[in-house]
Amino acid sequence: MFDIDRWIEIWVTITRNKTRSLLTCFGVFWGILMLVILLGSGKGMKNGIMGGLEGFSTNSVFFYADRTSEPYKGFNKGRWWSMRNRDIESILRNIDGIEHISPIIWGSRGEKNIVFGQMTGTFGVKGVMPGFFQIEQQDLYYGRLLNDIDTQEKRKVCLIGKKVNETLFHNEDPCGKFIRVNGLYYQVVGVVSGKSPNINIGGRSEESVFLPFTTLQQSSNQGDIFHFMGLSVHRDVPVQSVIDGVSAILKTQNEIAPEDPQAVGVVNLAAQFATFEMLFTGIDMLVWLVGMGTLLAGIIGVSNIMMVTVRERTKEIGVRRALGAKPFNIISQVMSESLLLTALAGLMGLSLGVFLLDFVSRMLAAQPAENAPFSNPEVSIQTAVAATAVLLFSGLLAGLIPAWRAMQIKAIDAIREE
Repeated sequence: MFDIDRWIEIWVTITRNKTRSLLTCFGVFWGILMLVILLGSGKGMKNGIMGGLEGFSTNSVFFYADRTSEPYKGFNKGRWWSMRNRDIESILRNIDGIEHISPIIWGSRGEKNIVFGQMTGTFGVKGVMPGFFQIEQQDLYYGRLLNDIDTQEKRKVCLIGKKVNETLFHNEDPCGKFIRVNGLYYQVVGVVSGKSPNINIGGRSEESVFLPFTTLQQSSNQGDIFHFMGLSVHRDVPVQSVIDGVSAILKTQNEIAPEDPQAVGVVNLAAQFATFEMLFTGIDMLVWLVGMGTLLAGIIGVSNIMMVTVRERTKEIGVRRALGAKPFNIISQVMSESLLLTALAGLMGLSLGVFLLDFVSRMLAAQPAENAPFSNPEVSIQTAVAATAVLLFSGLLAGLIPAWRAMQIKAIDAIREE
């Protein structure tokens, strides 16, 4: 049961030498404070960087046509080639694990190529399939996204970016109105803006006009050629196997040497996102290592002070032993003092660290910055619980050696000691 007299005795012992106790506590306080601040800062950096990539498929891969670097079947080295619609059909038929796919074609970007009435602007034009909006996700302000029916029927409809809407329509709802894109009229069906501020395909979504892939391919007289292809892979499918399969199909269907390393260009965003995750895992491990080192220094200080305390109380411990105190009573007394010192100092450090992180987070939220590399520093409940558990275990560990030293004291020797 909880013995109030025992804890009062422990508190009196600790406060008997206030300066020594405060200096001892400061080591633990500083160690846990640094651990919490470092963990929160690492989380803030991760939130800032990954927040800039939010909305972009982390398991995506992109392909483009490049010049051949090997002669093959009578074709010379250095030949230019193009991806074609048949490639998409063959890939979907033969490659398993593809979640979404979209060929992309770029439209002309001439001076003042987008017109509505007297309003004009110069913006990018992209022809995409509906799968594009699953790879590069969009915030939808008005209307709807392009769909499969738009692609199949080659409808003359378009999505416009937020800044295009601001230039042509002054941020009003433009759905149902017609704009001229590179000399041809298209009906606006929606307004979008890319969710990811730091990554995009062929230009920022808010400064682009999206047309159905088949519509732009026909209106720009491109035949069955397209310029770029993006796809996302199911989470449980190895990305490299899909890359190898798609590359093999593109090479086979376009008369490219199988061993040509250059002809099929690949941008593997899945691998880059995996690298980011490994980087932040390494940072977390380094933070825990540094923080635990600082905390260990404080724990060693507590252990040393408890050794001094045991030595000062040698006669008292001897008297206790002579009066019949059990070994458990002596050990628990010393370890309880160590635990109380460590817990008080550590919990104050933990509380102050969480308070400082919350303060910084509120300051950043009050003055939000676009593409900020540092955002919302925080310590999760799981991390706080883990830090508390480490703290309490360290407190018990710090008292273990002094407690063992106290048990070695013989009653008769302690009573005789001057």
